[in-house]
Amino acid sequence: LARYALICQSEGLMPIVEPDISLSGSHTLEEAIDVNIRVQSELFKAMIEHGVYMAGSTLKPNIVNPGRNCRAGYSVEEIAEANIFVFEQCFPVAMKGCNYLSGGQDLATAAARLSAINKANKKGPWNLSFSWSQAFQLPLLDLCKGKGVLQLEEMSKLYIEELAIAAAAARGEHKWAKGEGDHVGAKRKAPDST
Repeated sequence: LARYALICQSEGLMPIVEPDISLSGSHTLEEAIDVNIRVQSELFKAMIEHGVYMAGSTLKPNIVNPGRNCRAGYSVEEIAEANIFVFEQCFPVAMKGCNYLSGGQDLATAAARLSAINKANKKGPWNLSFSWSQAFQLPLLDLCKGKGVLQLEEMSKLYIEELAIAAAAARGEHKWAKGEGDHVGAKRKAPDST
């Protein structure tokens, strides 16, 4: 990623570096914090060592989350605090922005988490926003299932609604419903009785 960033800048482009940590697995939020700090720290160190102009780069990471199969539950506020903690530990202040991936989260979950992250960001100088193709596109495609033709009017209306939600989340102004953005601990599978 550091070499990619340097090549982009040598060609007059702003690199978007994307260190994506998977939501797959049963890791806890605390383990996710540790891994994200280590991965991002190594990335930023390599970028600096390669001579990347940090202020001319942007970060496109995952939202720091527990694994999908993690048994522990976490509130959206705990997830937000974890994300801010990771940034406070390793995110260079020279980099002014971060655009989070949705990482397979639906729009309601991603928006609640981004809004909570922005509300929790009391000290950081960063613009924390979104880059959510999957969270936007899947509901749009669902409108067309079984209809044989694109539902352009309905898709346009839904897309405008989705963008309004994401924009409010990027400003920390999105109001989420109780429980949205929380990680509900995964239940153990019942033992096979056969």
